[in-house]
Amino acid sequence: MRITEKLLDAAVVAATDMLKFNQPADGVLSTHFKVDRTGIQERAFVAETAYAVLRRKRLLERLVGPDATPRRLVLAALTRLQGCNQRQLAEAVSPRELDWLAQFKAQPEPQLTLAEQADLPDWLAERLLERMGPDELLALARGLNQPAQLDLRVNALKANREEVLARLTADGIEAEACRYAPMGVRLKGRPSLAKHPLFLDGAIEVQDEGSQLLGHLLAPKRGEMVVDFCAGAGGKTLLLGAMMRSTGRLYAFDVADKRLMKLKPRLARSGLSNVHPVLISGENDIKVKRLAGKIDRVLVDAPCSGLGTLRRNPDLKWRQTPESVAELMRKQADILAGAARLLKAGGRLVYATCSILPEENEAIVNAFLDSHPDFTQLSAAEILAKQGIDIDVGTELRLLPHTHGTDGFFAAVLERKR
Repeated sequence: MRITEKLLDAAVVAATDMLKFNQPADGVLSTHFKVDRTGIQERAFVAETAYAVLRRKRLLERLVGPDATPRRLVLAALTRLQGCNQRQLAEAVSPRELDWLAQFKAQPEPQLTLAEQADLPDWLAERLLERMGPDELLALARGLNQPAQLDLRVNALKANREEVLARLTADGIEAEACRYAPMGVRLKGRPSLAKHPLFLDGAIEVQDEGSQLLGHLLAPKRGEMVVDFCAGAGGKTLLLGAMMRSTGRLYAFDVADKRLMKLKPRLARSGLSNVHPVLISGENDIKVKRLAGKIDRVLVDAPCSGLGTLRRNPDLKWRQTPESVAELMRKQADILAGAARLLKAGGRLVYATCSILPEENEAIVNAFLDSHPDFTQLSAAEILAKQGIDIDVGTELRLLPHTHGTDGFFAAVLERKR
């Protein structure tokens, strides 16, 4: 692709705004493209380049040195990470920058710390090293630093996976069945699906394979009373509703009206009639308390650091801090305790995060079990195996990009004994 001065400048502007960390990176790009209405190829170049700077910020800053301006970080990413040569950039940069690029490429490799090799902040690398060795940390980092593939979930109310795969193939979209999720489809590349008939009809939804497995851990049955406690825009709500075959009653709770509003068009496409979105003020809302002891199954996809989603949201590793994680832990413990009150005897709760930090995962679950003797933990592996899902997990579900090809997820399955 021909890199013009205008195209390079657009990538620099996007990267500069992302590096301010005032808002999520995808929001920065969305705003950028509303102003700069370029073509699909140009947008892909800008997005890939800006995200490369975010993913490998630590390495690039070390390579560039003290004069690491956003523009130089973009040029370093293009030449070091994306394989551009000086001839491809000649039209877009000044003679002085060409000289700098030549010096940059000729400089010797510096000695990198483990955190720099992993492209993680020091505090995060240190936390992960408490649980794994350096080689495993680097393997995890390589997985997190790769762009995520695009996964879809087939809506079982409207189609089966074979039909969807056949239709996508016929339309020239390369796709294959996901390795674990029974209704999952993985695409090659990132085709635009917003106007595809399967999407418009509600036969498919975009959803990471790991996220789909959370629904299979909850495994709701027809006619049950189910709560998606932190529903957000409703991706997992729609999965649960389809598993229930649109029977029973499925509450989608969330504290943000804006997120629940995003569920409405998805719900309309899905064909589900058993979903009831409910805006709550928190886990102690009267609307929650009224359902205490009446619910069969509860999914708690708790607000978390999101550090398992760095393939999609690389800015999170630079935006999160030990202090923000500590605040999230308090929220997670409160939400889990509040959601647990909903369950009837024999009811099931799945606590899940898209975090890779034990303090947001096992620590929260263990503290809950210690203070709630009426709950016991079930085996995630056994629950999935009963549904024909063969995956190398144990009592808890732990998914990692370099091992499972999914986002990083944690989930524990709890049952109320009495």
